Amino acid sequence: MSLDDAVAGYYANAPEETRLSQGAGSLEEERTRELIQRYAPAPPAVVLDVGGGAGVYAFWLAGLGYEVHLVDASPRLVEEARRRDTGALTSCEVGDARSLEFPDQRADVVMMLGPLYHLTEANDRAKAFTEAVRVLKPGGWFFGAVISRWASALDGLSRDLFLDPRFAAIVKRDLAEGQHRNPTERLDYFTTAYFHRPEDALAEARAAGFAEPRIYGIEGPGWILSDVGDRMSDPARRAGLMDVARQLESEPALLGVSAHLLVVARKGGDA
Repeated sequence: MSLDDAVAGYYANAPEETRLSQGAGSLEEERTRELIQRYAPAPPAVVLDVGGGAGVYAFWLAGLGYEVHLVDASPRLVEEARRRDTGALTSCEVGDARSLEFPDQRADVVMMLGPLYHLTEANDRAKAFTEAVRVLKPGGWFFGAVISRWASALDGLSRDLFLDPRFAAIVKRDLAEGQHRNPTERLDYFTTAYFHRPEDALAEARAAGFAEPRIYGIEGPGWILSDVGDRMSDPARRAGLMDVARQLESEPALLGVSAHLLVVARKGGDA
């Protein structure tokens, strides 16, 4: 199984390794960490970070004492993770979320914080979910990020992108089909992806065998603010962003306001 050409090209060129250190990305990272720590077992549990990129979350968890294995479909990002690694990671390999080279029932935690939205066909996402179930120990935890169906529309308003009719056309398809395609030269319009409705992400998790999956809005509405980076740099203002995101994280009417949603699920004890 190969990575979509447009996705491969995007990650070969976009600075994904620094995305979470600035702007709305810093809010996404801090909230994602918070949600993972809410449910993850204590170290030295085994973590499989699928789609872990250059290792932002992998190195954080390894630093906390977890045994972390990183897998990503982008050779460039895996090479960057290896360059940064000082021996913290147990393994770091190029791989595919749909066909993991990892033993059955070996992981206490599986994270898929990218693959699910780049697998645009439902059967491919089903394979990724099924692989997560396979490699998890009974009682293990799954954390899977998806992009909100309405993310581009909100981003377009925030950054005044609707002045470009090409962007307006992208959003129109996003809203109608959830299928995001970027035929332009602009990296900031993102790349080939599928944008979920919250209920559809939950349905996919249930279909894979997770009995009671939950879904949380990661960023809340704060990511669309033009000064979100400045706010995240100020402790008091950052606390406000985090508190609102936390209070709205499970509100059904507002879930989709977050750019990213996190599916949290646990494998059954006898599975």
